Amino acid sequence: MEIAKEDFYSYSNQSLALHIKDSQGDPVRAALAAKELIGTQEVKAILGLQTWEEVSVVADTSSQNQVPILSFADTIPKCAAEKWPFLLQASPNKYKQMKVIAAIVQSWNWHQVTVLYEESMAGGVIPHLYDALREVGAEIRQVIGLSPFAAASSLSEDLETLQREECRVFIVHTSLSLAARLFERANKLKMMETGYVWIITDPITSLVHSVNASIINSMQGIVGVKSYFPETGECFQDFYKRFRKRFSTQYPDEDNNEPGIFAVQAYDACRTMALAINETNLGDQELLATVLHTKYHGLSGNFQFSHKVAMVNTFQIINIMGKSYRELGFWSNDSGFSKTIGEGANYNSSMNELGQVFWPGAPQYTPRGWSLPTSTNPLRIGVPVMSGYTEYVNVQQNLLGNNLFFSGFAIDVFYATLERLPFYLPYNFIPFNRTYDELVEQIHLKNFDAVVGDVSIVSNRYKHAEFTQPYTETGLMLIVPTRSTSCNAWLFMKPFTNSMWALIAAITVYNGFAVWLIERNHCNDLRGSLINQIGVILCLSFTTLFSLHGEKLHSNLSRMSMVVWLFVALVITQTYTANLASVLTVQRLEPTEVDDNSMVGYCRGSFNQKYLVEVLGYDEKRLRPYSRIDEYAQALKNKEIAAAFLEAPLAKVFFGRYCKGFMQVGPTYKVGGFGFAFPRGSPLLASMNEALLKVSESGKLRELENGMLASNKCRDNDMELEDENPSLGPNCFRVLFITTGATSSLALVSYILVKGICMLEHKSIWKLMLAVMKHWRFQKKHFTGRVSNADLHGNSTPDALHPV
Repeated sequence: MEIAKEDFYSYSNQSLALHIKDSQGDPVRAALAAKELIGTQEVKAILGLQTWEEVSVVADTSSQNQVPILSFADTIPKCAAEKWPFLLQASPNKYKQMKVIAAIVQSWNWHQVTVLYEESMAGGVIPHLYDALREVGAEIRQVIGLSPFAAASSLSEDLETLQREECRVFIVHTSLSLAARLFERANKLKMMETGYVWIITDPITSLVHSVNASIINSMQGIVGVKSYFPETGECFQDFYKRFRKRFSTQYPDEDNNEPGIFAVQAYDACRTMALAINETNLGDQELLATVLHTKYHGLSGNFQFSHKVAMVNTFQIINIMGKSYRELGFWSNDSGFSKTIGEGANYNSSMNELGQVFWPGAPQYTPRGWSLPTSTNPLRIGVPVMSGYTEYVNVQQNLLGNNLFFSGFAIDVFYATLERLPFYLPYNFIPFNRTYDELVEQIHLKNFDAVVGDVSIVSNRYKHAEFTQPYTETGLMLIVPTRSTSCNAWLFMKPFTNSMWALIAAITVYNGFAVWLIERNHCNDLRGSLINQIGVILCLSFTTLFSLHGEKLHSNLSRMSMVVWLFVALVITQTYTANLASVLTVQRLEPTEVDDNSMVGYCRGSFNQKYLVEVLGYDEKRLRPYSRIDEYAQALKNKEIAAAFLEAPLAKVFFGRYCKGFMQVGPTYKVGGFGFAFPRGSPLLASMNEALLKVSESGKLRELENGMLASNKCRDNDMELEDENPSLGPNCFRVLFITTGATSSLALVSYILVKGICMLEHKSIWKLMLAVMKHWRFQKKHFTGRVSNADLHGNSTPDALHPV
């Protein structure tokens, strides 16, 4: 600021008085100092205030007296800027710095970080970091606030707590003095070795060039982010030389005399303030505030220092190694990472492009970002004991009763997944004998590190844990008993459609007509009355479906027609027979009905009850819980319940065990599916999902499932279920019986009527013949001599007999 004062004098030929007050970071001291500066010294502006706590207590006084404040605090909330118009931020926007850190985290596929911050420097940094990490799919696992005056024992205690956690990516936002003590303790606790990641922010990084060798030794492998300002240009070079000369004169014992970002910010703010005061001619304070706002937003004004540090959008990435640090590259708000800046720079969204990073412990690989369980600290895995589906989870004690044995499909899938992990994962199974919701909640309560079993993936459990992808089918099914279908009187019509029946009838009659027309000239039987000929045509039509009658046909044309039609008829009859058999044997079962008052079963301890009540609208009084598959089957058989809801993987086991007598009805509700649960944001989750995919793609998952289902013996024979294939009764064919009976009856009645008429007619003729005979005998008796034998044989007829 002294250098800026000299520059202002040489520019405007006016002197500038600096009044220095040290608040030592105490808001109360800052407020008292501000009152003295404004009331007694009558200052035109205030520079400094590096914490938000100091700014908040001084802003009221400065606004009331219309004295602008150029603050170096991390962040000034938007609401504060609106409340106090004389408050301006002279330091770079910390939100952009948090975006740099989030980009670094994303580059190495880390998903969780732990933040250590100095309580006096919190400001709006943590919310900004939270938002920036969320944008790249990461999150803050834990936040540790550190006192500026924290003792070594307090720092060790905090670090030991973090050492027991699995997260190994730490972001440190403190002052340099606190950071130096923190890393000294971390080094002694062996937290600066392989597997750990440390990222420091601008307040530390910008001064790291000035720390001594002992502090640097305890910071090896740290990656830092600092605001970047160009070190080229005549203006900066002049400032650089003058700063070093003045600093070396005042502090001859200091080894490093190079200006850091804070020196440049102070020079920039003081110079800008002086120029703004000069433009307003020491007059209107509101005009002074307006000019300062304009200059810091880069719109206009006589802002000659070309760097505009307060508006910086570029940050430098450094890596501490050896006695100092090396510059890895840059990050730009609009473009990403690059090794250089300016024209010709190649930008990339990943830090990988900046080259090899020297991590703590100097490993040859990028740290995983989280710690693996060890044999002394294995993964604690909760396993449900109350599962009634032993095919999936079965917890048993050995014969001696001192050890537990875990088996089942879910356990086998977990074993297969572990085999495909690229690292060894020690674990211990721990039985849990309460509900599944409580089991998953134990992860949130840090009693378990994971849960393995027939645990359904549902949304309300995500507040306590995250899940792998499901290793079973998803869905909730409604299962009901089956019953034999009642026979339809028109069942015989079902093999063909109505159009097919109509076509068969039409082509049959047509073929009969063709044969009749061809053969009628060769056979007298095909002649006669119209009714007789129609009957002959119909008879020819339908009898050809079963026989050729080739020996009765006289024309080759009719024989040709009949051969083709007989072939078609053969195909049609055989197809009809096969289709009818299929209809009679396959489509014989139908589900029983479930009305609005029927009792429904569900899995005890699962999410089903809540889902059935809240989503599907079932009355809770209609629901009955069951724990085992046999209980479902027995309850359905005894009609305690009309139906049961089972998740898809459990329904497979149910149908495997009871392969007859039950069926699914209605839609499959897309919920559930079994998965393994881990803490939210667990770094193990990605590796487990990848390994689980390998299990599925290799066919191992299907093999395990088939083995589980094959172990289930169909138990339908042990239950008195309704016969699936009962004998066919007359009801199924009553239409056919009625049709043939009615036809025969009609023919019989017609025959009787015709026969009766014939008999009546025959009886009358017989009476007439008797009368004639009597009359003839009478004539013979009186005319014997006149009648000869020849006459009696028809050669001649007596005159008396001619009328007869």
